[in-house]
This record gives sequence, C-alpha cells and structure tokens, in this order.
Amino acid sequence: MSIGTEMQNTPFPEMVRALGVGIAEAQYELDLVSLKIARMMAGYAPDPEPEEGEPSPPAAEPPERNILVKLGDGQEYSLLELGFVPTFYQFVDTLIELKLSISMSRETNFKRSSTQVNASVSGKVGFFSASAKMSVSSVSASYSSKYQYSAEGSSLLRTKLVPVPPPAILEERIRAMIAATQAEADNG
Repeated sequence: MSIGTEMQNTPFPEMVRALGVGIAEAQYELDLVSLKIARMMAGYAPDPEPEEGEPSPPAAEPPERNILVKLGDGQEYSLLELGFVPTFYQFVDTLIELKLSISMSRETNFKRSSTQVNASVSGKVGFFSASAKMSVSSVSASYSSKYQYSAEGSSLLRTKLVPVPPPAILEERIRAMIAATQAEADNG
C-alpha cells in the first residue's frame, strides 16, 4: 500500500457534503427558533409542539395575545411594541482543515554467523602412527523483515455564526401589526 493510495482513500468529498448539509440544517433550525421568538415577542404563546410523526394542528382562529408587559400607565404591550426585535443568526465563514500524516517503512536485516571448532588427534599403535585433524564450522543465516506503518489524522471544523438584522418584510409586518394594535386601542 502506498502513501498516494492512502491519500486517495481520504473521504474529502463526503466530508464537505456532510458539512454543507449540516450547516443548512443548522441554519434552518436557527431560523425556526428566531421565528418562535418573534411570535413570543409579539405577545403570543408558543405553539404546542406536535408529537413525533403527527402533523401540526391547523389554527382555528387567531390566538390570544397573552405574553404582554404591563407598564405603569395600565397598558399592556408586547415586546415588539416596546421596540425589541428577535435576533437572527447566519453562518458566514466555515473552514475545514484536514491534517493527515501517513508513513510507511520497510526494514530488512540479514545476519550470518559462523563458529569454527578445531580438534586434532594423534596416536601410535605399534608400527603405525596416525594423526587426524578435524575442523568443524557451523553456519547460521537468519533473515528478518519488518514492516512499519503508521497513520495519523486530525481534522478541525470551524464556523462563524453572526447576528444579522431581521428580514425587511418581517419588520414591515411588525410595524403594520403595531399600527393595527394601536388603532384598535385608540378606537376601543
């Protein structure tokens, strides 16, 4: 296996795809939370959460405004009427940093050793004399091969989340709602 093969096996496209989908889903959830906060700031209680797998029940009539602030003048106001606005957030910078270290090495060792033993024998029997010399050598050869493989990896995901102004159309609708509420209060 080569280092080039290992680099090709890194699932970078899948990582980028998962990151993109994750950011889109997170952005959707952030927007839903901001809209729920806007509803609460307008004076309406949050809609009850439907059970998992069940659709949201349709609204039969406009809900009652019950989250209001009572001031010293005896009037009740929503947070929007008092000038508060919900905060919206947006992902603006996302960075993927992938560090990968792959190393391979191969080590081969050959080893040869030998031992030499010398012996000599001599003797005489009658008219005969004899001598013998013997030399013995043992040879040992060994072969070892060692493969080393190490892989290290680290990744870093960094994203920046910043507040952004509410959508312009939401601000227009808030102003219209405040004007309609004020007109009702003036006439009623």
